Amino acid sequence: MARVNKDALRTQFNQIKDDIQSLKGEGKLSFEAQALIQSMVLLFEIMVSIFLEKSVKKNSKNSSIPSSQVEKDNSATQPGSKGKGRNENNRMASNYREVITEEVLSVSACSSCGVDLSDQEADDMEQRVSIDILFEKHVRKVSGEIKTCSQCETTTKARFPKELSGPLQYGNGLKSYIINLLVAQMVPLKRCQQMVRAMIGQVLSEATMLSYVAKLNNQLERWEELAISALMAASTLHVDETSMRVNRKKQWVHVYSSSDITVKRLHPKRGTEAIDEIGVIPRYGGVIVHDCWASYFSYEHCEHGLCGAHLVRELAFIVESNEYRWATNMKQLLLETCKKVSKRKRKVLTKQEYGQLQKRYRNILTRGEKEMPAVPERQAGQRGRVAKTDAHNLWDRLKQHEASILLFAKLPHVPFTNNQAERELRMGKVKQKVSGCFRNETYAQAYCRISSYLQTMSARGYNPLVAIQMAMTGELYTVWGE
Repeated sequence: MARVNKDALRTQFNQIKDDIQSLKGEGKLSFEAQALIQSMVLLFEIMVSIFLEKSVKKNSKNSSIPSSQVEKDNSATQPGSKGKGRNENNRMASNYREVITEEVLSVSACSSCGVDLSDQEADDMEQRVSIDILFEKHVRKVSGEIKTCSQCETTTKARFPKELSGPLQYGNGLKSYIINLLVAQMVPLKRCQQMVRAMIGQVLSEATMLSYVAKLNNQLERWEELAISALMAASTLHVDETSMRVNRKKQWVHVYSSSDITVKRLHPKRGTEAIDEIGVIPRYGGVIVHDCWASYFSYEHCEHGLCGAHLVRELAFIVESNEYRWATNMKQLLLETCKKVSKRKRKVLTKQEYGQLQKRYRNILTRGEKEMPAVPERQAGQRGRVAKTDAHNLWDRLKQHEASILLFAKLPHVPFTNNQAERELRMGKVKQKVSGCFRNETYAQAYCRISSYLQTMSARGYNPLVAIQMAMTGELYTVWGE
């Protein structure tokens, strides 16, 4: 199919409208012909807008389509390209476990003349360091005595430590390694078996490895309650949701994130029914930042902040497809305001600046309404909503939710984007790509809870292996503050 030059198409269409106006001014068109031509021009304008929108491909830069579903951009892999994602916090002293050995090599004699230097103090020290990992299997064997009383003939057994509950068990270090592979590193079960076998020379069954995941999930139930309580006290809450395949059915992962705390919950539904059952937003009274999904707006007891990144991408698509000036100006206004706010120490505009921002915002929308073709009126007997172009739908959203869109410039704790929530969900999509789907809902829920915990502890500077061991031993709650 031949490509259509949209500039030429616009030019020709404007010429036709000018010719119609000329005929109208000369009185060569009857009233009925003018009404008919006006309707046809309006219909044609809408068709051109839709055609241009359909001819422009949507990608991760001009829409909400994830980058995994579009063609790869080779420039992203070129040297010097910057990676994205949350910056890790490496300040914690207990970020890892290590064993340090030190030794001093002495000089006893001169290498040139052989004079004894054993009693002489060193002028300086030269240090060399070696870092290595020891792949060794630690086996702890504990034997307990069994004795029979000579007086009453009662048999008494020695009491074993509580961590040795049976004839054979595996330590927390190995369990942490397995859970880290399955949840944090998203390694399939079979490959995890192979890696464990290479380390200890034994094959653990899939049921055994999954039992470790289930046990940690139960141990983190109290942590999740504490994390949700902490989220309730936060001034801003990032929320989002994404689909996940569980037992060949689509379910939804709902994420709630603020600062360094993340909680993810799995539910069969996506809308208000799921949000009510999870019970975070209905009890929250601060500002929720989201992507303008209608279900969130049904909770009027809290304020709403909309993700500017989503709006900028949608505006970029409108500019690419129809080249509307209002979309270009609105995109520029949002980006300029974001940059200005980010440079401020208080992260907020003054009252006068905010008033000027509102004035510019509304002026752009007013001009945009005149620039776009009018929406056709509902015909008699027509059911449902009147079909609109993407540009009209975006314009309506910008007009309806002005306060929520500009809230980032008014309140210092409200960010411009909802990227934090989207980042927390990103690894779940990678997990689904690796595994296809979860076979059991129990382990899908366990993945959500454990990954929430690991993401939270990572934001606080903890190594995932250490964080898992802390949860297993109960040390987590002393660090958490309980």
